[in-house]
Amino acid sequence: MIQILNHKLSLPIIQGGMGVGVSLGNLAGSVAACGGMGVISTVNAGYRETDFDEHPLEANLRALKQEIFKARSLSQGNGMLAINAMVAVNHYEETVTAAIKAGIQAVISGAGLPMTLPKLTKGTGVAAAPIVSSGKAASVICRTWDRKYQVIPDFMIIEGPRAGGHLGFSRDELLSDTAMDTEEILRAVLTAIAPFEIKYNKKIPVFVAGGVFNGADMAKMTVLGASGVQIATRFIATKECDASEGYKQRIVAARLEDAIIVKSPVGMPGRALNSPLLKRLDTGEKLPAMRCNLCLKACPHGEATPYCISRALIEAVKGNWEDGLFFCGSNVGRINQITTVKDLMTEITTEWKEAIIPDAM
Repeated sequence: MIQILNHKLSLPIIQGGMGVGVSLGNLAGSVAACGGMGVISTVNAGYRETDFDEHPLEANLRALKQEIFKARSLSQGNGMLAINAMVAVNHYEETVTAAIKAGIQAVISGAGLPMTLPKLTKGTGVAAAPIVSSGKAASVICRTWDRKYQVIPDFMIIEGPRAGGHLGFSRDELLSDTAMDTEEILRAVLTAIAPFEIKYNKKIPVFVAGGVFNGADMAKMTVLGASGVQIATRFIATKECDASEGYKQRIVAARLEDAIIVKSPVGMPGRALNSPLLKRLDTGEKLPAMRCNLCLKACPHGEATPYCISRALIEAVKGNWEDGLFFCGSNVGRINQITTVKDLMTEITTEWKEAIIPDAM
């Protein structure tokens, strides 16, 4: 049992936030119902709204609230519900504020260092959690939050180099396999946050993501000091996932070598399936925005953009293999069937307990 503010996780598993539209209310609510933390991705949550092209902010905020309400209904008061809000997007503060008003219990924030997150969460009873990829980042965030807001993170997520989506490492590090491994990052983060835990007399639960596939991996991390893990790609291959059946089948059919390092239009490297879109982009083809909604702060927009990542992710969640960007983790090739959230959570936690205390099972 893990205590985060006034909330309890009976299973130390966070379902990673996946956008656009891959992890919404149905998946998040189903994970929370099992005692874990379900996470709704805020990135263009309103892509299905009829006014999304004309009024993207209003459509996204409306849809986000609806997805939070759906997740709350499905969770039946179990586990926790969080949003994943990327620092790199425009309207970051409006999105986090809307989610808090809708009753979300935690805000997980990455794709940049969430230096101002406590300004939005302090005093609300909503947990604030940064995503980091180094001990240095963990230290900088704790120092800043301590100095400016007199708080420290309620929990923290380490995202290692084997994760899917946008990654906090250089492209060269990822391609040459020279990025610090997750176990080293965990040790560095635990060391970095220790003085702040002492100062506030409060434990900061640390969850590890990136390359965590099963209960044995989870046991390895918890033995090293992690409180739990975050898993994303495996949850795509569940009946409850909000993505299309086409997306799920692509995940199930993928081989290990199909997961490649790609360059995002915002300059960050990421990991995705080697889809026809990526192969065409390698030849110089461009995929411009049909109508730019200025979703990312760093996107060059217009003709300078090799492809519209929002458009590509929307096509993926719909199952459009030819024009979609299918983010995934490095272990995607190990997934071979569609299961249920309950069965997946049970499988991972059973393996974890067997690995930790083999004679007790």
